[in-house]
Amino acid sequence: MELRHLKYFLKLAEELSFVRAADKLFISQPPLSRQIKELETELGATLFERNNKRVILTDAGKFYQKEVQELLKNLERINIQTKKISENQSGEFRIAYVSSTFSGDISKLIQFLSAQYPYVNFRLYEVPTVKQIAALEEGKIDFGIIRAPLHSPKIDSQLWFKDSFSLVFNRNKYAIASEDELEILKEATFVFFNKEYAPYFYDALLQICAQYGFNPKVVHESNNISSIIQLVKNGLGISIVPTAIMKSHNYPELEFLELKKVNLSTDILLATPKGNQSEISKAAIEFLMEQNSKNEN
Repeated sequence: MELRHLKYFLKLAEELSFVRAADKLFISQPPLSRQIKELETELGATLFERNNKRVILTDAGKFYQKEVQELLKNLERINIQTKKISENQSGEFRIAYVSSTFSGDISKLIQFLSAQYPYVNFRLYEVPTVKQIAALEEGKIDFGIIRAPLHSPKIDSQLWFKDSFSLVFNRNKYAIASEDELEILKEATFVFFNKEYAPYFYDALLQICAQYGFNPKVVHESNNISSIIQLVKNGLGISIVPTAIMKSHNYPELEFLELKKVNLSTDILLATPKGNQSEISKAAIEFLMEQNSKNEN
């Protein structure tokens, strides 16, 4: 079996026509028929049902199509990684983060990596966790900073830090000194992440409010932590955010109240494609873990 057998098979499975598939493969129909027959003989399975009127995939063919597509995706990822190693870490390295984790530490990371690998073009993207997971699985990004939970056999991860939750409000509009006073927020306007953008995070915030005995009146939703903070800063609502946010959004108009009575936290993970932790990824993880240790001290 050769790679061309798989490519010919996928094209025929896509077109379901020997004439169209042969045309798009720039070969004549007889060689295509011969290659497909050789593949079926080697597999000992019928992949297509064909007659003078139509070509359709058998159940075995449908299964084989799905698996071969995944195989070729992995092969492409392997080829890209091999090229990177061959080029001695020159080229491009793509780092993604969720907006609620952006901090001075990530800026310092880019500075550190740029100094260590001057021939690498580092690209930084703000991407929600759900999309990051898909991009990591497909090899479209090299390093991700995401929020748990993570359920993917195609991704390696380790805990960067655990983050608590804090209430954030405009101190000129609200006067809240302790968690015991949160009942007054029953009628307050809340600003949250969009549910489709960050479903786990959204549900966690609703759970927090429930523990304090009220359902929040969510009036504004946003996909970006900076937008949420700006709305709160302008007195247009209250929000519950990861406590680490205050490092990068410490405005005089804002007050942060850590919710210590809530038995909830959020894990920040450093993620890489499974079995594909490059030298740069290792350096990034080591740097961020060291920064976190300094922050704790």
